[in-house]
Amino acid sequence: MSESDKIKNAAEEALGKVKEGVGKATGNDSLKNEGRVDQAKANVKQTGEDVKDAFTKDH
Repeated sequence: MSESDKIKNAAEEALGKVKEGVGKATGNDSLKNEGRVDQAKANVKQTGEDVKDAFTKDH
């Protein structure tokens, strides 16, 4: 996986954490849930990239 992909995934996860925090602070459940979804998407992308890396290193 390229460093830029890692950075993008980390940024997406961080943005999700910010959204979730703002949603909690303001009582905005929609924003809080959107932040959680963003974090989950970033984690899924990261896991997919990790799997690809594992296969390319072995072969």
